[in-house]
Amino acid sequence: QTPLKKANALIAQMGITFLNAYVPSALCCPSRASILTGKYPHNHHVVNNTLEGNCSSKLWQKIQEPYTFPALLKTMCGYQTFFAGKYLNEYGAEDAGGVGHVPPGWSFWYALEKNSKYYNYTLSVNGKARRHGENYSVDYLTDVLANMSLDFLEYKSNFEPFFMMISTPAPHSPWTAAPQYTKSFQNVSAPRNSNFNIHGKNKHWLIRQAKTPMTNSSIQFLDDAYRKRWQTLLSVDDLIEKLVKKLELNGELDNTYIFYTSDNGFHTGQFSLPIDKRQLYEFDIKVPLLVRGPGIKPNQTNKMLVANIDLGPTILDIAGYDLNKTQMDGMSLLPLLRGDKNVTWRSDFLVEYQGEGYNGSDPTCPGLGPGVTHCFPDCVCEDSYNNTYACVRTLSTSWDLQYCEFDDREVFVEVYNLTADPHQINNIAKTIDQEILEKMNYRLMMLQSCSGATCRTPGVFDPGYRFDPRLMFSNHGVRARRFSAQSLQGI
Repeated sequence: QTPLKKANALIAQMGITFLNAYVPSALCCPSRASILTGKYPHNHHVVNNTLEGNCSSKLWQKIQEPYTFPALLKTMCGYQTFFAGKYLNEYGAEDAGGVGHVPPGWSFWYALEKNSKYYNYTLSVNGKARRHGENYSVDYLTDVLANMSLDFLEYKSNFEPFFMMISTPAPHSPWTAAPQYTKSFQNVSAPRNSNFNIHGKNKHWLIRQAKTPMTNSSIQFLDDAYRKRWQTLLSVDDLIEKLVKKLELNGELDNTYIFYTSDNGFHTGQFSLPIDKRQLYEFDIKVPLLVRGPGIKPNQTNKMLVANIDLGPTILDIAGYDLNKTQMDGMSLLPLLRGDKNVTWRSDFLVEYQGEGYNGSDPTCPGLGPGVTHCFPDCVCEDSYNNTYACVRTLSTSWDLQYCEFDDREVFVEVYNLTADPHQINNIAKTIDQEILEKMNYRLMMLQSCSGATCRTPGVFDPGYRFDPRLMFSNHGVRARRFSAQSLQGI
């Protein structure tokens, strides 16, 4: 069973499925900023979903927005560009220009004010606020986005190439399905993999604080959430079908690339964490990526390690823009899409996250003390200030490995061999070969300070990798570089 049967038939089966697609940060705003800029979070400086964390802030607007890939497509490549849906979580905030702010690079702009909603929301329509209510036939956001997209395809200029970015909030909470789909998937529940509802032993303290086994009400809550998420995706599937049919009707399907992906994963009960994202594990950082288009053979899969920072460079490459002129950290996927032989590709990439917490105690969970946040249900906290980490995720012919360091007092380290342990149950930091640990620590330092081309240098298990142990710090571990509000001011 899948809620995306049409997406599968119309994109995956007509093109390529990337089996190892990831986000460098498992949270909406940093992840969306990475898609738009082609950069790692340490280079675009969006660290969480708040204005203080640079999410749609004045600073972001000034320093990053003019150089996003859609801005380059419009100004340098002559594209007409269309955006519809959720932009960055704080978009439309009064302190950041309100909904009157239309980011550079968009010819047509239909952006949701703030975070995910399905009804009772405000859209910025080219900078003018438009309120929507709760009448399904005219207000259900996924369908509104579909209709606006179809209108664009109907009325756009045929003399310029076009780019569309349709960003549905679904399947984000509040998981409001269209009325015709509220009874779907009654028998579906969250996957029960071997890491479901077990204690996360040998893991960072935030994972260890989850209550195991989960209460029946928590399990019911996460199964319900899983089902509702699937229900909301049925409308996304309809949207995809409508767009593909419209492109076909216009005679444009065969020369249009279509990308389908997500901004982060989501967990439902793994290591007894009921629901959320933000963690370093596969279930939070791995995302779907399906692509169809000219020169892509149907029904292919690709195992290369790809990330959302590659989407911008890929689309600019398709448009014929010289990627050397950008500051992007990602790589163009075009050689992989075309099936070029002898492509040299990365064997690792960086995952980085800066934890969020409240200064005060959570009023619903007074026993937890300050510094934690998102404590639901049953007072299981999904985030904290020192849930700040950086990882090297490695995938080469010989290794499928993840090495992570936390920026906390103990500089906690987690290492997983995903060949032997795909569900990341056993942290092997204490037993893995010391030389591998040192090399991974060194590689992490390199990636955390990388920019542009230096983010694409050979990984630890590449033949071209050079390791100079003299450059290592005497004490093991380098603190994950924390981007505080202070450090952002100096940019």
